Amino acid sequence: MPCLATSDRYVLDLPAGHRFPITKYELIHQQLLWQGIAPLTDFYDPGLCAEEDLLRVHTLEYWHKVRDQQLSPAEVRRLGLPQSERLVLRSLSSSAGTLQSARHALRDGVALNLAGGTHHAFADRGEGFCVFNDIAIAAMHLLHHGLARQVLVVDLDVHQGDGTASIFRHEPRVFTFSMHAGANYPLRKEQSDLDVELPLGMGDAAYLAQLHATLPSLLEQVQPDFIFFQAGVDVLATDKLGKLALTKEGCRQRDAFVLGLCRQHQLPVAVSMGGGYSERIGDIVDAHCNTFRTAYELFG
Repeated sequence: MPCLATSDRYVLDLPAGHRFPITKYELIHQQLLWQGIAPLTDFYDPGLCAEEDLLRVHTLEYWHKVRDQQLSPAEVRRLGLPQSERLVLRSLSSSAGTLQSARHALRDGVALNLAGGTHHAFADRGEGFCVFNDIAIAAMHLLHHGLARQVLVVDLDVHQGDGTASIFRHEPRVFTFSMHAGANYPLRKEQSDLDVELPLGMGDAAYLAQLHATLPSLLEQVQPDFIFFQAGVDVLATDKLGKLALTKEGCRQRDAFVLGLCRQHQLPVAVSMGGGYSERIGDIVDAHCNTFRTAYELFG
């Protein structure tokens, strides 16, 4: 059965009216239990990311600025989250969730983090609600310890994984694939190993056709032995920041295709949640919970 990383640290207080739906992490946990998708025994607290793992990806100067709450006003604006001790703990915990998910996936085939997917974090700065790059930290942990030879990042958030692309620009052992809305945040894109830019307003059929045409051949090309799946649900038509037009069912089919390929090819996969900014928090939570349901159906 999949292991699910979660923690009380995943939630923090944000100013009233803040755009980031921080409560979704607690609500996903509650809904997974309430709907019987996951039993209580599958959840665990991943602890905090170790400094040595963090510093394989992020600069010492940036880590100290975050740790000591010394980010400049401009850096805080770029990040989009107010700095606090709680934010430090949340970011370390969420990063640990993806790292531990990677280790569990080596044993179980799949593991999921109820947070993570913070792909706008660069080595030396945070952007777009992303403090530390959890996928990069976990990937470097696997490579450093000889637990993976070739990693593939499958980033299907509606926004390009610019931080991840930048971090791994010169790392041939990590292949970055980002399929995202083209004319959208971030304004200045980085270059992933493979970027697929989608037209605004694309719906289920065209989106899924593009994914089906891209991912199987990419597995043949890259020959990965580990996959990180960033399963953002900001591809939904209801999303305020997304600009694509998928339904919840289309998003579920996306997840089923990615996870099904991983199972078919016996590739361990660590899943992180990524973005979701629909007006109704219930739409965000439902779509994220579908990712977990699909993982249980395929791997449970």
